[in-house]
Amino acid sequence: MRYMVVVEEGPTSFGAYVPDLPGCVAVGESKQEALQLIHEAIEFHLEDIKGKGTAVPKPHSYSEFVEVHA
Repeated sequence: MRYMVVVEEGPTSFGAYVPDLPGCVAVGESKQEALQLIHEAIEFHLEDIKGKGTAVPKPHSYSEFVEVHA
């Protein structure tokens, strides 16, 4: 499956989360580290869901960019 990941740059780190998997988050010192950690977090999150006998949520989020004049 392919899940959308939102990456946010903070003052000293990068955060990542998956809208379709509430609670699935990661933080890294770089964008690359945050993406690596969120990949691992998704795998662990899905293993936990499956272990509980719950259906794995299908991805349904997507992103779009909207250009505005500021």
